[in-house]
Amino acid sequence: MTLHPPALRPGDEVRIVAPGGPVAAEPVERGMAVLAGWGLRPRLGRHALGRHGFLAGTDEQRAADLAEAFADPTVRGIVCARGGYGTQRVVDLLDMAAVRRDPKVVCGYSDITALHLALWRGAQLATVHGPVAAWDDERTPAVSAGSLRRALMEPVPTVVTRSPDEAGAAVLVPGRADGILLGGNLTVLAASVGTADLPDLTGAILLIEEIGEPPYRVDRLLTQLRRSGVLAGLAGVAVGQFTGCADRHGVDVAQVLAERLGDLGVPVLGGLPLGHGQTPRTVGLGVPATLDAAAGTLTVSPAVR
Repeated sequence: MTLHPPALRPGDEVRIVAPGGPVAAEPVERGMAVLAGWGLRPRLGRHALGRHGFLAGTDEQRAADLAEAFADPTVRGIVCARGGYGTQRVVDLLDMAAVRRDPKVVCGYSDITALHLALWRGAQLATVHGPVAAWDDERTPAVSAGSLRRALMEPVPTVVTRSPDEAGAAVLVPGRADGILLGGNLTVLAASVGTADLPDLTGAILLIEEIGEPPYRVDRLLTQLRRSGVLAGLAGVAVGQFTGCADRHGVDVAQVLAERLGDLGVPVLGGLPLGHGQTPRTVGLGVPATLDAAAGTLTVSPAVR
């Protein structure tokens, strides 16, 4: 049974943690100001601004921040400071019993896909795919902030509409699909094949997004998922933002996406503003969703209750 955390309310404490890569203080302070503007009480985890090479502290430090946030009854939400790399290194250290005892809102994207997958596997926790605390006002303007606030604080469905300006907007296989929305960053999904965390995607709508991977690498990632068999039972594919995914070989990422997803026999909708691009929206994961390729919409049930 899916665990739905309570919606955040004004006065609730939100813990900022960095389970992946290191992050600068200034953008995190801006993100905390955004959260505080909604009446929430953001507080930094002990090691959230730490650095250990390409990680935000040692594995033990990053895992400890997550453990403290899940165990503290005064903490009602957890917002990741950034993605980067490293979340897969700590998810096996999570106490899933503590997660199940006191479900909290968990938000992030990119490398945080590893945390979403682990929490779904270990606790069936519905989570939130949305902006991190390292806030960029230019990339995440008011419409993005409003989408995040609603996903965290209001138990209402979200409708995400295809944007013709996105790199994958031309990717379209007609049809309508209903299923649980799962997924996130394509690289992390491919890296999760063979682990306990990659869920059974039978009947699911798979969300994928990516940044900085040229088309041939996107092809390789999708081919890995195809050859592993995990895409065989999908209900549909929701293609988010593929940001900066270009090179000089004369093949664009939309062509790759269309070729590697178009013959799966399920509806596919590209151009959804979900991911690393401009003006991203926020959606729940581990919740029912409807993909309507003809209407160009993805309708997602709330993660919070």
